Amino acid sequence: MRKKELKLVVTFHTTADAMAMEKACKAHQAPGRLIPVPRAISAGCGLSWCTELSDRECIEKVMKEVGIEQEAIHECMV
Repeated sequence: MRKKELKLVVTFHTTADAMAMEKACKAHQAPGRLIPVPRAISAGCGLSWCTELSDRECIEKVMKEVGIEQEAIHECMV
């Protein structure tokens, strides 16, 4: 079993937003990956974007440029 680490987890209102985030991050070569929403978090859709805490500014910049609205941004063990 993988050791859990503190990560940045971005949740979305819809699955379409989560999929758009994946596409935008790949296009902008932003770090991270789609994961199921961790149990500790309640979210509108079942997918979230997970990345390192240090990548927060990069991720927020990509979302702003592309026009993706997050539900929330969490720091949690994943």
